[in-house]
Amino acid sequence: MIRMLLRVLGHEHARPMRRTVALMTATATAEGLSYALLVPVLRALFGGDPAAARPWLIAFGAAIAVYAALRYLSDLSGMRVGTTLLRGMYHRLGDHLARLPIGWYSPGRVGEVSVLASRGLLEAMGVAAHLLAPFVSALVTPLTIVAVMLASDWRLGLAALAAAPVVAAIQIWTARSATAADAERHRRDHEAAGRVIEYLQAQPVLRAGGRTGERFELLDGSLRELQRASRRTVLSALPGVLGLTLTVQAMFTLVLALGAHLALGGDIGAAELLAILVLAARCADPLLSLSDIAGKLRGARSVLARLDTVLRTEPLPEAREPIRPARHDLELDSVTFRHGDRTVIDDVSLSVPQGQRLAVVGPSGAGKSTLLQLLARFYDVDAGAVRVGGVDVRSISTRVLMERIAIVFQDVYLFDGTIEENVRLGRPDADDADVRAAAAAARLDEVVERLPGGWAANVGEGGALLSGGERQRVSIARALLKNAPIVLLDEVTSALDPVNEAAVHEGVERLMAGRTVVMAAHRLRTVRRADRIVFLDGGRLVEEGGHDELLRRGGRYADFWEASLTHAARG
Repeated sequence: MIRMLLRVLGHEHARPMRRTVALMTATATAEGLSYALLVPVLRALFGGDPAAARPWLIAFGAAIAVYAALRYLSDLSGMRVGTTLLRGMYHRLGDHLARLPIGWYSPGRVGEVSVLASRGLLEAMGVAAHLLAPFVSALVTPLTIVAVMLASDWRLGLAALAAAPVVAAIQIWTARSATAADAERHRRDHEAAGRVIEYLQAQPVLRAGGRTGERFELLDGSLRELQRASRRTVLSALPGVLGLTLTVQAMFTLVLALGAHLALGGDIGAAELLAILVLAARCADPLLSLSDIAGKLRGARSVLARLDTVLRTEPLPEAREPIRPARHDLELDSVTFRHGDRTVIDDVSLSVPQGQRLAVVGPSGAGKSTLLQLLARFYDVDAGAVRVGGVDVRSISTRVLMERIAIVFQDVYLFDGTIEENVRLGRPDADDADVRAAAAAARLDEVVERLPGGWAANVGEGGALLSGGERQRVSIARALLKNAPIVLLDEVTSALDPVNEAAVHEGVERLMAGRTVVMAAHRLRTVRRADRIVFLDGGRLVEEGGHDELLRRGGRYADFWEASLTHAARG
């Protein structure tokens, strides 16, 4: 458990963790040794001179004070280490997630990471703060007490020690039998959480269909499966709890019976017997807590295993000696990219001279958005090369590459904050004049003027308080503020009303001016103004050329253009 925790956290946290474990071990040992003083205390109290117990009582009080001080220090160390580990884990996980390929973020993984980054991390990092001390105490204190019992009377000590292998076997068996049930419960929990989100998101559809009073069968089924999995988890742990309780009680009964036999035979005195029974009772208490602690540790270990899996996922490799490109032209050289078993981009070669515009058109699923993502190195290609300024993007540091590229997506995500904060993401150190100029160029200033609060208006989570066109203007203003020499546009006006489309188009034109541009588009005027056009279908480059040239050929692009004109006329 500790090894996995340190592997997940990194070696820089090994020393404070080991120091904390050592302090907790010393605390548990001090607790067990303090009970050893009960033997001379009780011997003196039940002997001929009770006053002789006074120095032993003082020693016992001093031992308890030492134990209390160590307990305070170990608990404080555990809390501090837990807090440090939590903060360090958030940083490490965040840094690692930022380096993973975009393709890794499937909907299922996004949900998993959300759980790990919130409840999961708190549970895993709470081991040091809340679980480690009682677990160490439950192991070390009974062993220390047994050592004291062996020193007092080897026969009674051996009787108590006989329970140790049985307790260990029960814990190992319980852990193995509960592992499958714990994994099943986690899977059902994750599925049920997804169904709850689906149920909430489906409310407009359910209400439009007049099904507001009906139960959502998919959610009900997931919750029933979660209930069954939870019941199996409890039942799988029950034999271990009962076995541990019976073992501890049997150990205490054996020590009691053996002690009574020895006392009746005159081998030990009543004071020694009473002291041994007190020690045996103190030994039983922490042992009985092992089942509960072990269950919580299994849950934390499961979270750590999932964190370890995420952190072991290989990020996009960084060049050891990165090259800084001097130009801003783009090139795809025999690029092939596969997503799972499907080939998304198939042996595509094209180039975009610096300062020119390339439009990428084609049917849905042709690979247009993927092509843009390859240019930004959201993925690494399976074959061929993507170059910026003649340099393979794999030889450019991620920071330098991202400095040169501004991306405007079709679906804009805004962070929960003000409009100004979202625009400043493009260049955090920009002064107010630059921010206002970028907003004006994107016609975002019109939005700011009519919103209560102006620049301080909150956009809500994901930009929910703004319309689609308003979010797009924020995105364009952000890209303008960044002032990158390369611009990638992904269907930025495909779902906008005419008013917002005109405003966004004006902002896009200003964004593209003088820059190297690749745009996935199907709007007529956007495509027509490109210097060159490529038509993708099924991940392959079908046609390439200028607008008029492609129309004269009468091929796929001409059909696409005719269909676009017909659609525009009907609209």
